Amino acid sequence: MNLADAPRINASILAADFVNMQADLARIATADFVHVDVMDNHFVPNLTFGPQMVERIQATSPIPLDVHLMITDPDRWAPGYAELGAASVTFHLEAAADPVALARTLRARGARAGVAIKPGTAGESLHDILGEFDQILVMTVEPGFGGQGFMPETMPKLRALRDAARRRGSNVWLQVDGGISDATIAQAAEAGADTFVAGSAVYGADDIEAAVTRLRHLARAASLES
Repeated sequence: MNLADAPRINASILAADFVNMQADLARIATADFVHVDVMDNHFVPNLTFGPQMVERIQATSPIPLDVHLMITDPDRWAPGYAELGAASVTFHLEAAADPVALARTLRARGARAGVAIKPGTAGESLHDILGEFDQILVMTVEPGFGGQGFMPETMPKLRALRDAARRRGSNVWLQVDGGISDATIAQAAEAGADTFVAGSAVYGADDIEAAVTRLRHLARAASLES
């Protein structure tokens, strides 16, 4: 694990009840971050939140926001989410014109800067610029919809990023998103992930607090063995 506060469990509100969002935010108070998926129906074939909704979530959430932008032209739009107060803003490498410049802008606006890559995108292009980012998100499903199955074939890419970070002495967080559950979180932790996005595994549980605690325990145990 990269930092003493890892592993982090980020609860994805893509699995929440949108009609009762404030109540569902209160239910995940023991998670580390609320993961907010912003989709524009262009970069991915789904439409979710925009800046106005994220602003309301920011105002009511008991924990910091981890915003994941699945949108075109993040160079233009991502800084606005940092200005709304999001603790972390992640954009997609595939969509950014200048990912390094954008990461520096996000940091200047007060947010942690994250970059995400799809399952089919190689991670090697990030190895030499790890220091420009606070977080790298390795998608373990195709972005766009919740409830998909975990893709174990993405683990070699995650391991390579972990090894590159270790060689460079980088404290970049390595996040995974997609299909994370009791059955898969150990595999991702062993490969180097320290930050885990979980939607159905959290909101689908009868006891959300216990589900978050269990995911942390499973990730920590697996990381100690890696």
